[in-house]
Amino acid sequence: MKVLGINGSARKDGNTAMIIRAVFSELERHGIETELIQLTEKEIKPCRFCMGHSCMACQGKQTCVFKDDDFCAIYEKIKSADGLILGSPVYGADITAIMRNFLDRVGMVSVLNPEILRHKVGAAVSAVRRCGGLTTVDTLNHLMLFKEMIVVGSNYWNIVYGKDPGDVLHDEEGMENMRNLGQNMAWLLKKLNG
Repeated sequence: MKVLGINGSARKDGNTAMIIRAVFSELERHGIETELIQLTEKEIKPCRFCMGHSCMACQGKQTCVFKDDDFCAIYEKIKSADGLILGSPVYGADITAIMRNFLDRVGMVSVLNPEILRHKVGAAVSAVRRCGGLTTVDTLNHLMLFKEMIVVGSNYWNIVYGKDPGDVLHDEEGMENMRNLGQNMAWLLKKLNG
């Protein structure tokens, strides 16, 4: 089994990566392979359909037909993964711009190919300085719920507080919540794939 984490932060290895890795640590403890993709290292262009061009070129295809950025390579990894963690810090009270582009692309390809994400296990996490964490997690959850993924929760909202890189490690309750999320995700993956 494998879980892919998508870090929508503009900071490589920042707070969002740290909380995804906290979930990963529990998954790995249960023998589940993990991989982190950091969108700040990638180019993800906006969906041409969502930009009003109505290309619909992905209809009947297993991915977006435009190969001029990094989206298709990431989407191939999502297709073969058993689980998906979407993570974003709060920018302007919601997800980052690159995460919005990514969700729009995933959403459109998956609307036209609903079986690709159906029944995969998913979780959303957010690193937040002060507020907007629930909106961010909600935005990420909407994609997964709309695509018939099985969304995993924890014993509190999947939010960890911290401003500067590394601050999230001092939010003991938030980090414990991430570890619990990883345990719940591992349990569900084992039940579904057992």
